[in-house]
Amino acid sequence: MAGRGPSRQELIRRWRQAGFIGRQGELALFKDTLRRSAEESPQFLFHIRGPAGVGKSTLVRQLESAAREAEACTAYVDESVGDVVEAMETISLQLAQQGSALKDFDKLLATYRQRRYEVNAEPAAGETSGSGGGQSGTPSPGSLIASKLGLVGLGMIPGVGAFTGAVDAKEIAAGADRVKAVLSARLRSHEDVQLVMSPLQVLTPVFLRDLAEAARRRPWLVLFFDTYERIGPLLDEWLRNTLVSDRYGDMPANVLVVLAGQGQLNRQCWEDWLDLVTDLPLDVFTDTEARQLLAAKGINDERVIGVILQLSGRLPVLVSTLAEARPTNPADVGDPSGTAVERFLRWEADPARRAAALACAFPRELDEDVYRAAAATEEANELFGWLRSMPFVTDRAGKCHYHDVVRTAMLRLQRQQSPQRWQEQHIRLADAFARQRAALEPATGPADSCWTDERWRGHRLQETYHRLCAGPHTALADALREALDAYDHDTTTLRRWAQTLAQAGSDSDVPTLRDWSRRLLDAMETPTPGISALTLILSCSALDTDGRVHALILRGDSHQMAEEYGQALSDYAAALALQEEAVRAVRGRGETYRLLGRNEEALAEFTRALERDPDHVWTIGSRGQTYGAMGRYEEALADFARAIELDEKAWTIACRGQTYHVMGRYEEALADYSRATELDPESAWITASRGETHRLLGQYEEALADFARAIERDPDDAWTIGSRGQTYGAMGRYEEALADFARAIELAPEKAWVYGNRGQTYDLMGRYEEALADFARALELEPDYTWVYIRRGQTYRVLGRYEEALADFARAVELQPENVWAFAGRGVTLRYLGRYEEALTDLTRALELDPDNSWFRYEKAVVLHALGHPDRDAQLARALDLLAPGSAAAGEDEIPDKGNLFLVSCLLPGRGEAERRLADFLDSGPSRGQVGELIAAVTSLVDVIPSEAAQLTSFVRRLELLW
Repeated sequence: MAGRGPSRQELIRRWRQAGFIGRQGELALFKDTLRRSAEESPQFLFHIRGPAGVGKSTLVRQLESAAREAEACTAYVDESVGDVVEAMETISLQLAQQGSALKDFDKLLATYRQRRYEVNAEPAAGETSGSGGGQSGTPSPGSLIASKLGLVGLGMIPGVGAFTGAVDAKEIAAGADRVKAVLSARLRSHEDVQLVMSPLQVLTPVFLRDLAEAARRRPWLVLFFDTYERIGPLLDEWLRNTLVSDRYGDMPANVLVVLAGQGQLNRQCWEDWLDLVTDLPLDVFTDTEARQLLAAKGINDERVIGVILQLSGRLPVLVSTLAEARPTNPADVGDPSGTAVERFLRWEADPARRAAALACAFPRELDEDVYRAAAATEEANELFGWLRSMPFVTDRAGKCHYHDVVRTAMLRLQRQQSPQRWQEQHIRLADAFARQRAALEPATGPADSCWTDERWRGHRLQETYHRLCAGPHTALADALREALDAYDHDTTTLRRWAQTLAQAGSDSDVPTLRDWSRRLLDAMETPTPGISALTLILSCSALDTDGRVHALILRGDSHQMAEEYGQALSDYAAALALQEEAVRAVRGRGETYRLLGRNEEALAEFTRALERDPDHVWTIGSRGQTYGAMGRYEEALADFARAIELDEKAWTIACRGQTYHVMGRYEEALADYSRATELDPESAWITASRGETHRLLGQYEEALADFARAIERDPDDAWTIGSRGQTYGAMGRYEEALADFARAIELAPEKAWVYGNRGQTYDLMGRYEEALADFARALELEPDYTWVYIRRGQTYRVLGRYEEALADFARAVELQPENVWAFAGRGVTLRYLGRYEEALTDLTRALELDPDNSWFRYEKAVVLHALGHPDRDAQLARALDLLAPGSAAAGEDEIPDKGNLFLVSCLLPGRGEAERRLADFLDSGPSRGQVGELIAAVTSLVDVIPSEAAQLTSFVRRLELLW
């Protein structure tokens, strides 16, 4: 059997390359690079530049063919992408077609799309439409993130750069924290929140790792970025960082990048790296090159050549277009005045071809279905193949595009010749796209959900373009109304709508459209893109009531996200004044009240919203959160149960688990977290929350396993790392605990609880000065941190700094008048100072709050002994009962219990029992801090029972041997 020959596409590429005229120097330079190894070649970044029609895209196609012949893997990106994520996706799809799939990236990208969809479609169960179009849902991640102040500076919005000096860095960081908090409440997964907030930071490293694997199997991997004058503003910063910095990881050395655009590279972005760019400026054909092309087409008559050179200005695309008709008779040339496009149409003798070429200039992109709708005649139905072969038509991924120079001239010609035919053609195409769009819409239910369908959005966008061209003044209000839905989907979609307005304005020569598009695009480049764009759209007097309500709600959402709660409430109120049934405004106002801590008002709004839409899962869950914040846990549990019944989502179950956790119902919390983990096994937050519940139950090995899994998925989450540090501390693995706390502080240096817990660990290790330093830092960050005052007070007491200890315990009592440990700590300190009556008052109060605490009973017995009170023995007996093995009051850590048993024995007659209890304590492996605390406690008994001073001193010496 004969070997497999070249494909038809490969043959076409060879024929076209064989007929390629000009640009031989540029092509030779590129081929020379491909012949070398990455280590030998200084060129890796090429920039082809020149005016429209000069042949940049044609040269790019030739370079791509040359790369394929050199067995390189290639990918091509042009203005069809709307942001960096789409650019990476486009590259991945093309590499997969060549056997070099980016599998890990594709998987993570699918997760990103799914998480975006999940937040967009939050009210999936029981969704009902609001009274205004597009108002029924909760804010989408696109509108949520886009509305945040300064987030563009963090790369969170794909393809949008930072504003130089426009936003304070602290505001950017605060804005990021606010968005993270909101999305955390919805996604309930740290890694998912990071993925939705910062897709470039999460996706790009995986993209580069997969790209390196693909490049390892090929001599070269070549990435082409065409029409860079349009996509450069979106890709510049990301592309520069992937090529010349290690921000996202390493770019494989055998990756070549080719940029093709009209102007110079943005110097602000590339200035420090221009020495690495191989500049390939293109101009119009030389006279020789133009004549070579004409000769290749069989055009040798000097008079015909002269007219073609005059009309085309030696612009390659026009030389090729005019040569395609192959005029041979000077009589066919006629009057040399006019445009090259008009002359091409004159030379094309077949009226059906001429009509098809003109008609198909109307759509912005063509496939066979659009071609038939545009041509609209039986004679033209079979001419699609001919049209695709024209030199001014490019074909990528099944879509054809006219060259801008040719399309612009053809549109101008037709707009001037027949305004009525211009309008009719655009209406016919708009209707065709509307039919394609309608075919994708659900038979029942709102069409709003279709915004998540990329094909539907594409048809809607093309329909909008043609309606604007057909009737710009009547269609503008509808286009701006659609821009609201586009913004609610994401900023990339809104940008496409604004760019469509611009193109419709240019193609139809309507200043109003050009002005609106310019203002809308300018608004999106401000520090508050969402609010600015929505304010601009609201200024349109032609916007109908539904549109105005939707814009106000979206702006309210944006203000809410920026923590501009007054403006948010004002916008929601204005929306409700226009449309009382706008349930999304009610929800938004409820959420704003909740964020303000105005829980009663939030509760009223959520309840009102649920009266209108009783099965809206997000609202039920938000009301559950509100109940939880009010301490109304049973009502919170009821709401979460209802939300779970409607839609068993991991985050709702985890919310209920969190409520059980706060209530101390750890077994039920554990069950919910485990179920949520089954539903979303990749969620680091849920796994870590289960780990924390295991920790509080004393199930330390299970806790460590969960924390390890969570950290593997989200290695930079300070809360999880700090919680693991607490677990290590509880297990006596102090060095590991310190390592985790240090890492958590590195990641979140402003978190007081981490310093507090590290201080506690230092205290347990007997490293008191370091403990005090950490406690002080924690209190600087959070001056009302009661637990830290209590811990520092205990440390001061062990060090004999009693007055400082009393001050800390007093502050703790002031902050939390019902905190049992604050009273107990102060009572013990007063006892050490011999202030027994005051100590008795505090210890009695502590026992009222926690009557089954053995240590409190022991300390009260010591005070009663000092006062000669007969109730001493009853207190000691109760302490012994509570410390008995198997007692429900026994602590999880047996070492403190053994220390307390020893102390109780010191007050009882007979030395033998105390000796045995001390040995038992010493054999249990106490920490240095626990030994130090017991030394202080035994020393304090010398003044209480002076008859036992010698024995107590002996005990202290034995303890000091471990110290």
